[in-house]
Amino acid sequence: MTTAEPVPTEQPWRLRFFTIWTGQAFSILGSQLVGFALIWWLTRNTGSATVLATATLVSLLPQVLLGPFIGTWVDRLNRRVVMIAADSIVALATLILALLFWADQVHFVYLYILFFIRSIAGSFHFSSMQASTSLMVPKRHLARIQGMNQMIGGGLNIISAPLGALLLELLPMQGILGIDIATMLLAVLPLFFFSIPQPERQLTAANNGAQPTFWQDFRAGFVYVVTWKGLMLIGLMAILINFLLTPAFSLMPILVTKHFQGQAFHLAWMQSAEGIGVLAGGALLSVWGGFKRRIYTSLLGVFGIGVGTLVMGLLPASFFPLAVVLMFFMGFTNPIANGPLLASVQAAVDPEMQGRVFTLLGSVASGMAPLGLVMAGPIADALGVQAWFLVGGIVTLLMGAFGLSNQHIRRFEDGRSPKGHDESAEPMPAASQDVVAG
Repeated sequence: MTTAEPVPTEQPWRLRFFTIWTGQAFSILGSQLVGFALIWWLTRNTGSATVLATATLVSLLPQVLLGPFIGTWVDRLNRRVVMIAADSIVALATLILALLFWADQVHFVYLYILFFIRSIAGSFHFSSMQASTSLMVPKRHLARIQGMNQMIGGGLNIISAPLGALLLELLPMQGILGIDIATMLLAVLPLFFFSIPQPERQLTAANNGAQPTFWQDFRAGFVYVVTWKGLMLIGLMAILINFLLTPAFSLMPILVTKHFQGQAFHLAWMQSAEGIGVLAGGALLSVWGGFKRRIYTSLLGVFGIGVGTLVMGLLPASFFPLAVVLMFFMGFTNPIANGPLLASVQAAVDPEMQGRVFTLLGSVASGMAPLGLVMAGPIADALGVQAWFLVGGIVTLLMGAFGLSNQHIRRFEDGRSPKGHDESAEPMPAASQDVVAG
């Protein structure tokens, strides 16, 4: 049996949520600065592609392999404590690395260890924050909050690299690591003053009314996703789209140099245009909120990404200015696709299951990216980079059309088993009446 879940009220939620959210934003900035600085240190001191590839794998594999287990722990533990512990452990590891840099005793293997710790702790932290948001924010504001998340993410991606490069000229590595520690403290301190609601956990008859075991919770999370057709189909769509688009955009430098005959500053234009587009799209979503059915907003973004990717694959070499415009457009549609989807999951999935759902879907989707990268290289070498963009654009459009035509996906926000739902009465997309978050 379960007791009533905590429901966020309209007025008091803002101070608590945005205080915590602001601290998290500063922490993300610090982490991105350190990430840039450490990768540059590895590049400058080893010059080895193998070392850089290993660093990427060390950062990625823990989330892929351990994500479902981490999600289970997040749903079992106090999420506020999990966030404090995750940030504190990363801060301690970063402090140790800073002391090693200060003593000039650092080795690139130590950086692998830090990347590994940050990856695991980041997975704990991300799933805890995402799973807690629906208990702190009223459902009608979830899409706007995700729009703000996307906007901040786009802004940080724009400024973190040049700011990191500037700090490398001004500070020793231990100084940059110190900035990261300071921003982590900004993220942790609010958690000591604000509580985070906890979902009520179910008691199982199989355990004579006791709390389920870890493995029972783990299996329950897997069954929860697999047996929910709408959620499962959305997850499969995301996996296929990530499988194709992640390699496509990783090949952007090749597209710029070999197809458009460009230089480094041409690539910078493309990346900057994408970042500005993400900012603009996130800002629009945070104000507009999207359609009443969030999934329609997300599918609109998927169509936009598909169109942009397809046209990029068709552009002649002399149309580079249009390629810059397309990068802005795809950056703009990215938060339109991702923000409402995350908000839909937060709104529809039971709060006590959200840690497991977020990490399970994220692990599978992230795990497909390396496979796509392995396949994309030889195919792009044989057929040209644009071929991968063409395939990615076409499949993304087909996924958007499939999502719009499938009733399980359209009804996803109604929950696992909507009762008394009349397909003929399903509302068509309509703009939300809540234009400005009050």
